Amino acid sequence: MSLPRVVIVDDHGLFRAGVRAELDGLVELLGDAGTVEEAAELIARTQPDVVLLDVQMPDGGGAEVIRRVASQQPGVRFLALSVSDAPEHVIAIIRAGARGYVTKTISGPELADAVQRIAGGDAVFSPRLAGFVLDAFAGTPEAAPAAIDPELDSLTAREKEVLRHIARGYLYKEIALRLNISTKTVEAHVSAVLRKLQLSNRHQLSRWAAERRLVD
Repeated sequence: MSLPRVVIVDDHGLFRAGVRAELDGLVELLGDAGTVEEAAELIARTQPDVVLLDVQMPDGGGAEVIRRVASQQPGVRFLALSVSDAPEHVIAIIRAGARGYVTKTISGPELADAVQRIAGGDAVFSPRLAGFVLDAFAGTPEAAPAAIDPELDSLTAREKEVLRHIARGYLYKEIALRLNISTKTVEAHVSAVLRKLQLSNRHQLSRWAAERRLVD
């Protein structure tokens, strides 16, 4: 059996090096990337079977990598490898298109086995996480549309915070003070949200948030 061809995406260089060492000889390693841009370029160039993907990164995280890659390269499969086992992180990355989710406590041989199974078309989850996914996708038909919102899932946690403050009518300076960040950072988050949601101004953002009941 040929070894699955793998790309590693994580914003921590030491962790990427550790994963490479653990998987050496168990998979065919094609390279690693520390940002969304680097990951998209590397995946397009190397055409891996499986991408090991961190969930949370400063420039959008694993979900953003999937969104940039999946439509152009539908044969690539994604396995989330994260320190977090929070249900919201698990569900968001699976909705984005990952085929599995394992935590960073996994051993090298176990990770190699998970990669092999993902490459073969299986879905793989750490035991405790499988229940989150089953619960999320086994809701009533009436609840399903509200539970699955790809546009909302495309936003990072900080972007959602900024969006809620915008929807409540706060000015950029007020949001900066409340979140202990700079006004320029608030502006950058708003620009990112507008781009991801394909909206033009803060009034449209407020209406979008109100329609999804994100504000009181």
